[in-house]
Amino acid sequence: MATTNTQARTVLERFSAGGPRGSWLAEEYAANQRAQGTNAQVVMDLRTDQFLVVTDTTTQ
Repeated sequence: MATTNTQARTVLERFSAGGPRGSWLAEEYAANQRAQGTNAQVVMDLRTDQFLVVTDTTTQ
């Protein structure tokens, strides 16, 4: 039996997966966010064909 852990995430930024640099822009943005203290990570949204930079914390 598979279990899921649903956790709210905040999308900080979206990047097109069809861009010429692929996920690089998203990875760079996430690295900049981490350098500023935000726990950011890159995930792929297959439905919209976008790389999303997300955080598990709520941002204002």
